[in-house]
Amino acid sequence: MKKIKTRVLVVVFMLGTLVNYANKTEFKNVFNTKKVRVVFNETKKGQRLSIKDHNGIILYAEKVKKEGKLTKVFDFSKLNDGNYTLELEKDFQILIKSLKINGNIVIFNEDSKKIVFKPVVRTEGSRLMISKIAFDEKPLQVALYFNGEIIYSETIKGDSILNRVYKLDENIKGNYKVVLYNNGRSYTNDFKI
Repeated sequence: MKKIKTRVLVVVFMLGTLVNYANKTEFKNVFNTKKVRVVFNETKKGQRLSIKDHNGIILYAEKVKKEGKLTKVFDFSKLNDGNYTLELEKDFQILIKSLKINGNIVIFNEDSKKIVFKPVVRTEGSRLMISKIAFDEKPLQVALYFNGEIIYSETIKGDSILNRVYKLDENIKGNYKVVLYNNGRSYTNDFKI
């Protein structure tokens, strides 16, 4: 019986290692409790790690302090049974992993791993350039503000790659802000001309 348990543990360990290489993220329950160890192998300083409930309310957030491997042990014992997401926000994408708390068990849904590509905003002189990879072909809403007042808005639909260049009047100097809405998320960039 002891030999069978040892073999099962070896197989579980090997499968965990294989999944880790495939996803570059590791999730493990610690001692059959609501504690879970999460490992992200490729993180950079300034990236943001968060846990949200099913309504999108942030329950926990932190900025990554160093580059490399990030290992965290989360204690979900104070959370109610239900669905949650673990998100790692990188420069141009957000890695999302769903988890479910049921009784004393935390279950990660392996099929739920999702990558959301963030819009890329650049300015060059008086030109504002926006690019977005939209494999799901969801519309991108753009709102442009000057000194706190909206001056332009549009919804971009269609292709899997969305691109726009906006030519602003170079003689109207001041504080601009572009707010982008996509997939129930908003992204804000401030800039000056």
